Amino acid sequence: MTAPIIVMMLVTAQRLSELVIDRRNRAMLLTQGAREHGRGHYPWMVLLHVGWLGGLWGTALGGVVGGALGPPGIVPVEPVWLAVLLTMQAIRLWVQATLGRRWTTRIVVLDGVPPVRTGPYRCTNHPNYLAVAVEIAALPLAFGMTGYAIVFSILNAAMLAVRIRAEDRALGRSQGSSPAPVKTIPGDRV
Repeated sequence: MTAPIIVMMLVTAQRLSELVIDRRNRAMLLTQGAREHGRGHYPWMVLLHVGWLGGLWGTALGGVVGGALGPPGIVPVEPVWLAVLLTMQAIRLWVQATLGRRWTTRIVVLDGVPPVRTGPYRCTNHPNYLAVAVEIAALPLAFGMTGYAIVFSILNAAMLAVRIRAEDRALGRSQGSSPAPVKTIPGDRV
């Protein structure tokens, strides 16, 4: 088994486990009276992530069986980008631990419950989206796929523009106003 396949297996397992956690948490939140927002864009977000992973799997497997990428075994794994990916995974786990049972892959809001302002949310309103945006670029870059990283980063940025607006609207409605701004990082919204 090659390094790219091992990396892809781990990333895919992590993403699939998130869907299991989402299903459990979403069901619990909905029974508590939460409402789901932004349903219209969610299938497109899933399609984006499935396409991103699928193309990366093609590259990882192409390095084993050969083909358009050349003979087997030529897919590199760049350690710096792999370290960036692992750092983003740690941030995503921190986000999930901070949100606990409120973490979902969808926008699910309990009316009257204030947004979380602890953990990574002390620094930015959307730490998970920041980590995912970096991951979308870092994993292909770990395989030497600069063009792929650029294309999917642009697609993801467009998706996040829609997603963040929907989430901010949902949180604002939940609180009866816009969510209070928190400290931001460069490039984050105020």
